[in-house]
Amino acid sequence: QVQLVESGGGLVQTGGSLRLSCAASGRTFNRYTMGWFRQAPGKEREFVALIRWSDSSTYYTDSVKGRFTISGNNAKNTVYMQMNSLKPEDTAVYYCAANPSGGMAPSANLYDYWGQGTQVTVSS
Repeated sequence: QVQLVESGGGLVQTGGSLRLSCAASGRTFNRYTMGWFRQAPGKEREFVALIRWSDSSTYYTDSVKGRFTISGNNAKNTVYMQMNSLKPEDTAVYYCAANPSGGMAPSANLYDYWGQGTQVTVSS
């Protein structure tokens, strides 16, 4: 049973930083791609960033490039996302997800496993 547990969300002022963590269990994840998605109130879920465990390749949506950094610790089966220079428009529930295929496409429908989400709120 795959389990993804996010942590690290919270309330921060504009320009502040947060680090999200996603602890994965229940599988050997070294062939997976791990992604972060977010959903703001009244909006559809959108892709944020991904990392492929096998070679640490990463990919980001344009709106977070240069501000967010995704990384992973294979030994701990944990993925992180460091979020700097946060903006009010970054406010959303952030979800960790796992794609067994190891592909780099940022499509939510490729991700079979999802965490419960963690709230990030950026005040202006």
